Amino acid sequence: MQVVWVLVFLTISTLVEGSTNDTIVYLWPLPKSVSYGSQSLSLSKSFKFSTDGGKYLDSSGILKDGFLRMFDDITLQHNMVGGNFKNGSYILEGVRVTISSTEEKLNYGTDESYKLSVPQSTGAPVYGHIEANTVFGALHGLQTFSQLCQFNPETRVIDIQNAPWVISDEPRFAYRGLLIDTSRHYQPLSMIKKTIDAMAYTKLNVLHWHIVDTQSFPLEIPSYPKLWNGAYSVSERYTMADALEIVQYAEKQGVNVLAEVDVPGHAMSWGVGYPELWPAHNCKQPLDVSKEFTFQVIDGILSDFSKVFKFKMVHLGGDEVHMGCWNKTHIKKWLKKKHMNTSDAYQYFILRAQDIAIKHGYEIINWEEPFNNFGSKLNPKTIVQNWMTGGVAKKAVKKGFRCILSKQESWYLDHLDITWEQFYLFEPLKGIKNTTHQKLIIGGEVCMWGETVDASDIEQTIWPRAAAAAERMWMPYVKHSGRLKFDVEKRLDHFRCLLNQRGVAAAPLFGSGRDAPLDPGSCYMQ
Repeated sequence: MQVVWVLVFLTISTLVEGSTNDTIVYLWPLPKSVSYGSQSLSLSKSFKFSTDGGKYLDSSGILKDGFLRMFDDITLQHNMVGGNFKNGSYILEGVRVTISSTEEKLNYGTDESYKLSVPQSTGAPVYGHIEANTVFGALHGLQTFSQLCQFNPETRVIDIQNAPWVISDEPRFAYRGLLIDTSRHYQPLSMIKKTIDAMAYTKLNVLHWHIVDTQSFPLEIPSYPKLWNGAYSVSERYTMADALEIVQYAEKQGVNVLAEVDVPGHAMSWGVGYPELWPAHNCKQPLDVSKEFTFQVIDGILSDFSKVFKFKMVHLGGDEVHMGCWNKTHIKKWLKKKHMNTSDAYQYFILRAQDIAIKHGYEIINWEEPFNNFGSKLNPKTIVQNWMTGGVAKKAVKKGFRCILSKQESWYLDHLDITWEQFYLFEPLKGIKNTTHQKLIIGGEVCMWGETVDASDIEQTIWPRAAAAAERMWMPYVKHSGRLKFDVEKRLDHFRCLLNQRGVAAAPLFGSGRDAPLDPGSCYMQ
């Protein structure tokens, strides 16, 4: 079956700057394999986008929506009316997409590979071609194609330089994440969607939604409806319908949504609606380990999650658990009766929460502390997220656990002193030489903790530094030589300006995170 969409007014141009001596390929993240030539093409005024063979029917409209987004991205809202081709212009009539799988469900391990070709013309109109095993690989191909396109204000058409292009691409890691924190500051749905848009531009594929924490509980939980009494205000809440909308919006762009319910610490806001979850009114966290009700609430939350958050993994936190309240309240008697100390209770809590998550069909991610304290007791399918201690990832994979890297000194976006280059240079496999162990590093995640960001400054705090990490997680590892540094800096600078043009408030490369420009001048010189 062939499906054709036709758009009027187009033409294309690449991100490789004009000189034939310029060897920089202005694509971000850089594909695994790229070759190019020296011919210029222009998109036809009736540019066609079509499926060509394959089994994919696009019954959910994922591919069509991707093409429409791509069209908006490459036109950048310029008025294309009255565009004229130069004499002798070579015309690209459209792009044909071949997808071999009918699968439309996104999850961990989905094939994201693609091949993109834009041929050279000998005078007759030509077509570009994207081949992918899944629609999500095809979406990546469209993103790359969009970066080959540039509006020409003199002709009012879109040009592609340096044809023919032949690109073969696939990610280095299956998990490439960005954490956002909606407890410390509420983020409007529109901003979460903008974040997803920018993730798709950089080929990040997991939005880790740290929904609740000590400060607020903004999410509706139908099983326990008073939990969101812990929100900052009535207007700073998400319904379950909102959450589903975010999940579906993300999936259409190839982004999974990983929900986190951080237990037993970071949970003081739970007790606003259910005070019995607190150890005492004057000692409010961690959650009360002695009460069965605590685990019933966790069960209810994860049951409700399972109806909306379809990603195979759920995050159960487990970090920074300060257990003083368990020694000062009625819980002390419970511990004595159970012949436990607070460390035993911490283990008991984490393992019970894991069992509940497994019952609901989830695989578990925990921050590193449970592994550091009782790693041998964890469910063997636990994924350890290393954020703090050096060498934890190496120890975890040696014991057979999968691991995600999020080192705070390299990939924490709230640390404004970490430069884009430090984000780029962090290597998730550093010190792990055994190839079997390397395969257990499933990827990495940059973390945008919310203490100092709200809707007014989150974008420029995330971008472009998160994009630097995104390329590290996408492309094969290359050592950072002097020439490579120049290449990376120029490409990231160009990509940052492209983000600005697409409406993403990415900060200048130079300076600390979210710095403003110092002086007047071109975007490409900041």
